[in-house]
Amino acid sequence: MSVYIIAEAGVNHNGSLEIAKKLVDKAAEAGADCIKFQTFKAENLVSKYCAQAKYQNENTGKIQSQLQMLKELELSFNDFEEIKNYCDYRKIDFLSTPFDIPSIAFLNTLGMKFWKIPSGEINDLPYLMEIAKTGKPVVMSTGMCTLEEVETAVKILRQNGSGEISLLHCTTNYPTPYENVNLNAMITLRERFNCTVGYSDHTKGFEVSVAAVAMGAQIIEKHFTLDKNMSGPDHKASLEPDELKNTVSYIRNTEKALGCFEKKPDISELSNISAARKSIVAKRDIKRGEILTENNITAKRPGNGISPMKWFEVLGTAAVRDFKEDELIEL
Repeated sequence: MSVYIIAEAGVNHNGSLEIAKKLVDKAAEAGADCIKFQTFKAENLVSKYCAQAKYQNENTGKIQSQLQMLKELELSFNDFEEIKNYCDYRKIDFLSTPFDIPSIAFLNTLGMKFWKIPSGEINDLPYLMEIAKTGKPVVMSTGMCTLEEVETAVKILRQNGSGEISLLHCTTNYPTPYENVNLNAMITLRERFNCTVGYSDHTKGFEVSVAAVAMGAQIIEKHFTLDKNMSGPDHKASLEPDELKNTVSYIRNTEKALGCFEKKPDISELSNISAARKSIVAKRDIKRGEILTENNITAKRPGNGISPMKWFEVLGTAAVRDFKEDELIEL
């Protein structure tokens, strides 16, 4: 199965439908499988007393409540209908993460293939139950979570009728320093829950996404933006369009390089065997009937004669004919 690449636009549209459509264009041009947004009504998501996260304050340069910040980043349900139609036109999967129950009900009318549950909703019981009741597959990020919290959320989803569940390892820090990634935890999730796993990448570069694919990730989610210098909470931890395109290319090349688990010569190597391996050859001129010893035979390229692995089968036999120096020995 090909790695499913989600280009995470999130709220990097800054509340603009026009920018959202440009993000769709860039994700499609980069070769991503899917573009993901975030659907919410700010009043349903945060209280007026909720402060910004540290990274939100640092990245926006504004001291304001989360409610004030998110109000500026909202798109309407009608906007999302238009974005979904535009994604269909650009032939890229549309996905949006709901952050409240009314948004779940709305997005369920848009025909998304699966749900994407963000790390912050993994402990919201009514939310999880509402998602599960739709019966659709779920991809769930696990940032900020203990293994026990992931297990509880998975159990709730399964008990309430969820479709297949995939888990994304994640570190909820924007950007995530490399030393805080702990990519081996992705393997733990796969072994513990016997499910498809992937990685939601908040690092600045592309290296960890590529490493995750090499370690078996089947889903990669990566934030991107039109311009890292735009105002907003997530732009600085996002890739720009050219970087996204390169990342998709690196992932696809890594997929090709992984191959199968069987160790055998690749068809592309077969023509090189003769040039790269050795055969038993005459070390000097040899007369017919002369006994072959270490003094008159040796191993040299090309490899289209008797293999040196048969060295001791050849030693002590008589030359079947005259051989000139470097000529392939025959028995």
